[in-house]
Amino acid sequence: MSLLPIVLWPDPRLNQRCRAVAVGADIRDLAADMLATMYHAKGRGLAAPQVGAMVRLFVMDSSWKQGVATPMVLVNPEVLARSGETATRSEGCLSIPGIAAEVTRPAEVTLRWLGLDGVVREQTFAGFEATCIQHEIDHLDGVLTLDRVDPATRVRLLAELAA
Repeated sequence: MSLLPIVLWPDPRLNQRCRAVAVGADIRDLAADMLATMYHAKGRGLAAPQVGAMVRLFVMDSSWKQGVATPMVLVNPEVLARSGETATRSEGCLSIPGIAAEVTRPAEVTLRWLGLDGVVREQTFAGFEATCIQHEIDHLDGVLTLDRVDPATRVRLLAELAA
């Protein structure tokens, strides 16, 4: 495993939609490197475009900071359902270091994805996991937290980023 450089905003790759990918040795290696990079950067999620790979893959571990490592690798994730209930959480981003944005998203999502073993999985996620998943899928679609806030908040966040 090796650490990968994290792509920083305003790199145009962060605004591009990623392509679906087949699971193979190259994707397993990329996922291992992404997990190592995520943990090293003290993140809870990392999407492939954040390391310059334009494929539909992200890694996450929503609980490792609480002392319980539960790494997940999600290939070609697809949201099957979103709850009507919403939750607003402060979201940071490894590609936009130093700022956090309050983002409102569905409180629960049902997801289908391919595991590194080639098996299709489905699961419903709630709480912080649901937020993390939606944040990372946004990356795969070329959407950033800056795109999820109102114009005045965006201006304020960009000023914080420039400071």
